[in-house]
Amino acid sequence: MFEKLFILVKNNAGRAIIDNPLIPEKSREAVMNDASSSIIEVLKSQVENGRLKDLVKYFQFSGIYNNPLISSATNKFANKLNNFYGIEPKAALTIAEALIPPVMQELILQSKSEQNKELSLNALIAKLNGCNVNINTLLNQLSIA
Repeated sequence: MFEKLFILVKNNAGRAIIDNPLIPEKSREAVMNDASSSIIEVLKSQVENGRLKDLVKYFQFSGIYNNPLISSATNKFANKLNNFYGIEPKAALTIAEALIPPVMQELILQSKSEQNKELSLNALIAKLNGCNVNINTLLNQLSIA
């Protein structure tokens, strides 16, 4: 599952990372790993902090572009760019904003795809919390609410 997320990041990394002169060629793969890990860390913190319902809503109602999950992942990645790669905060945020929101939107689309069971919401939550959980009951409750 995490490999699939890395592929999503890599597929969206063109302008933000690959073609960006601020990111040296030798650091590009590490930067893409940091982008993936930023998303994973934010999603995992939702599960660990008992905000599973909010996480499910995020994946269920994908039209929410100004979602705090996107902002958190974007800021986390920008901080990594600044702290680990010496990229100025404003430039780091610009890079993060160009990469993280499209990746997260694609992750939502992939999670709903019948062909990609590895990125389904059930599989994602199972990987994030380390156990298998069937969230269909929670999805049904959210649909009724």
